[in-house]
Amino acid sequence: MDRMIYVGMTGAKQAMEQQAAVANNMANVSTPGFRAQINNYRAVPVVGAEMATRAMVVATTPGADMRSGPLMQTGRALDVAIRGDGWLAVQTPDGGEAYTRVGNLQVGADGQLMTLDARPLLGDAGPMVVPPGSSLVVADDGVVTALGAGDPVVGAAEVGRLKLVNPPTADLVRGDDGLFRMQAGMAAPPADPTVRLLSGTLEGSNVNAVEAMVDMIANARRFEMQMKTLQTAENNDQQANKLLGNG
Repeated sequence: MDRMIYVGMTGAKQAMEQQAAVANNMANVSTPGFRAQINNYRAVPVVGAEMATRAMVVATTPGADMRSGPLMQTGRALDVAIRGDGWLAVQTPDGGEAYTRVGNLQVGADGQLMTLDARPLLGDAGPMVVPPGSSLVVADDGVVTALGAGDPVVGAAEVGRLKLVNPPTADLVRGDDGLFRMQAGMAAPPADPTVRLLSGTLEGSNVNAVEAMVDMIANARRFEMQMKTLQTAENNDQQANKLLGNG
């Protein structure tokens, strides 16, 4: 069978996968703390008895755009954004540790401090639990203080300190749940005292909606081009069969 079919097939397949990644970015253009997913193409020569004139395409290892998103003032005490580099540490369902930039926090029914998608936030001594019914204040160094109803401001009790980390971005991988984790075999990073928070602020998604729309159009054009390659290969085969039949 003509290797031209495999060239077109792999190109169409990778264009579809690229389109799925761009569509996911587009869907999260307004998700706080979202990091855009990046997929790239890589050409692989078709090895055979012929001259090396054809190449298949494969996707490189997916990564993420680690640029910070825009900061939005909310005025809500439990909305925090990381100033510059750094991550909030959360506990995963299996008891492990993962990292996020999502800063719209809430207090669960059991008093646990968690993200809006119910990920328990980690402190210096594990998941943070706050007194029920108290007003919380998150300082720029991650210290959380609680003030009970009717208590004077000077009587605010320190609940704990959020675990803020800043590992090298090259050591992080994105999971299917949108959280980032250390690469396999690497230990969890220690808390970084230099990471700072902004209270009453949320970090928006770093996805550029216009760029994502242009990428979607470009991927659609690439897919159409690969499908035309398959149609051309089919036409060539039909013409070759006719010539052989006439012979």
